[in-house]
Amino acid sequence: MTPPAADPRGPALGLRRKAEAEAQALPPVLLAAQALARTVQMGHHGRRRAGVGEEFWQYRPVHQGDEARFIDWRRSGRSDTQYIRQREMQQAQTLYLWVDSGASMQFSGMVEGRKARPMKSERAQVLALALAALAVRAGERVGLTGAQASPRPGKGQLMTLAQILSAAAAQSDYDPPDTASVRAQSKVVLLSDFLGDPQDIERRIGHLSGRGVTGVMMQVLDPVEEGFPFDGRTVFESMAGAVRFETRSAGDLRARYHDRLAGRRAHLARIAQAAGWQFSTHHTGEAAQAALLWLHNALERGR
Repeated sequence: MTPPAADPRGPALGLRRKAEAEAQALPPVLLAAQALARTVQMGHHGRRRAGVGEEFWQYRPVHQGDEARFIDWRRSGRSDTQYIRQREMQQAQTLYLWVDSGASMQFSGMVEGRKARPMKSERAQVLALALAALAVRAGERVGLTGAQASPRPGKGQLMTLAQILSAAAAQSDYDPPDTASVRAQSKVVLLSDFLGDPQDIERRIGHLSGRGVTGVMMQVLDPVEEGFPFDGRTVFESMAGAVRFETRSAGDLRARYHDRLAGRRAHLARIAQAAGWQFSTHHTGEAAQAALLWLHNALERGR
């Protein structure tokens, strides 16, 4: 009996089933982030960045942590400031990410009793991982600001970051970043609603800036937090239950709330500007692609 002809699609079908099985094992947040990252077109990676190459780029003032051997004494001798002679980058850069794991980030506005948008934490995690995917694709090292995931290159790091971010959840409303392990001259991206103590963020960013670290702050808010569509009797309670406030005329608070929110945003923008960082606000009701593109371009401008 003649054996049946082999299905030429066999190898391809087997490979497809294997790929689908592996994809199902990936955290959903990583799948969403990889899909989002594909929407941003990477430019040429040979961008002008500080490093240890042969070609001179620019002078910059000495920062704390710089080694004396890199000081250009001839240029420094013409002023009261010491300068480093920077050369164009020929090695991988380091990117640190922080996603606020505070309970306030678990908020999502409701429409007709159902969740209408992703939680702030979900959007922030997807944006962080999409940035990580772009950094890995460009050959850079990427990690988290805390001690859980030191910066590393390679696609395997994406799985590590996804698992840590997916599991992160603080009991308190606000969870400040741990920035002690961030290396000098690196990049940092902070994703949060920044509704906690702004002075704490200001101190941490000031310390990072003093070590030559540059970065980006993106405030992630739900449209409900921006618009304050409340009226009549309303009970406000923080996600962790630490704060509770009841009013019979919520509409009377709208103008004051908007003033306070605008004041907070202006304060955050001043913190970023003073440190040489960049600041923006993203709402979860908007497309994630626009936020990712802004973050990507902001990091490029800061190089």
